Amino acid sequence: MASWRTVHLLADLWNRVLGAQPAPPKLLVAVTAAVALAVVVPYQPWKLARHVITIAHEGGHGLVALLTGRRLAGIRLHSDTSGLTVSSGRPSGPGMVLTLLAGYVTPSLLGLAWAAVLATGRITLLLWTSLVVLAAMLVMIRNAFGVVSVVVTGTAVFVVSWYASPAVQAAFAYLAVWFLLAGGVRPVFELQRLRRRGGMRDSDADQVARLTRVPGLVWVGVFLAVNVLALAAGTWLTLRGAGIGVPSLGRLAG
Repeated sequence: MASWRTVHLLADLWNRVLGAQPAPPKLLVAVTAAVALAVVVPYQPWKLARHVITIAHEGGHGLVALLTGRRLAGIRLHSDTSGLTVSSGRPSGPGMVLTLLAGYVTPSLLGLAWAAVLATGRITLLLWTSLVVLAAMLVMIRNAFGVVSVVVTGTAVFVVSWYASPAVQAAFAYLAVWFLLAGGVRPVFELQRLRRRGGMRDSDADQVARLTRVPGLVWVGVFLAVNVLALAAGTWLTLRGAGIGVPSLGRLAG
């Protein structure tokens, strides 16, 4: 009897995670987009919210390091919104280059991936996948502030995914997607502004420049191009998934 009850609970949980939710009100999609911009554009809210972008940035470095066969030693997140991911392996070559390139594009690409999930209506899947990713990243954090940042972020996601109403979950998920899509673009401009002033000599772009002999400005342009394209594609997916009329890809191509 107990075993059947366990199977039933697991089946309910599986359906809850993979089940699709109804499309949210169009007003909710518009309001969450406006709130995300209100967080990203002004400096004061951005200074706090940027910690989430840093988590995604350093997580991107760590994931690509592992995928390219490097050994991930640890990740540190700092109170000034900077971060550091340490991996060991060949000091040059494709693995090192890809690891360095991953940071600035990961928040936007994550936002695009989440937008694709939202387009299918699977809000719970999005939230629970985020929890799994944050838990995996927590294992590699090597400083107290980093642990606090990841735990606070994960706790917020868990509370919303487990206790909040479907409407609140939808608002949270759409706000997160808009924030990642828009918030992935601003750090690229901040990077180039610091480079122009003579700072950030060891930025991701400049390290890749030394490895590839392609100017750092070109790599900054690559970051910007990827993130702007992700913003455009993610916006299209999010609006289409919410039932807001936008041209199809076929019509846009035509």
